[in-house]
Amino acid sequence: MTGPAGDVRLRDVAEDDLPIFFEHQRDPVANEMAAFPARDREAFMQHWTANILGNDTGRNRTILLDDVVVGNILSWEQSGDRLVGYWIGREYWGRGVASRALALFLGEVDERPLHAYVARANVGSIVFWRKMGFADLTLDGLPEGRTIWMGRS
Repeated sequence: MTGPAGDVRLRDVAEDDLPIFFEHQRDPVANEMAAFPARDREAFMQHWTANILGNDTGRNRTILLDDVVVGNILSWEQSGDRLVGYWIGREYWGRGVASRALALFLGEVDERPLHAYVARANVGSIVFWRKMGFADLTLDGLPEGRTIWMGRS
């Protein structure tokens, strides 16, 4: 999908992508916005190998901008819900990459509804999810500082 920032494509995650994803998730600004702590290298690689790449119910894709790895987008089942999430390197924020990647990803994932956890303080992400057709959904028992958004059916 081409836009003002360039050509955004999705492809299967390759093992060579993991060190790039690791560096993205170490960004303290991104961690604060996502209300999600960085993992050390060993924990990160184990999480990706066992929980993401080893998850038969999940779908994981690398996001490319003009053939450069800029992030990842995932879908997985958790407690009976289908969740979706993404992580983009901060140097690529504000270019429409996430919007174009999610639009492509939604065409690949048939399950509905989709849910996404979003930090309450992350106004940009809240606007993004709403723009992409996700609506507010209130649920009890969510972690402090988080809310959940429900996607299209």
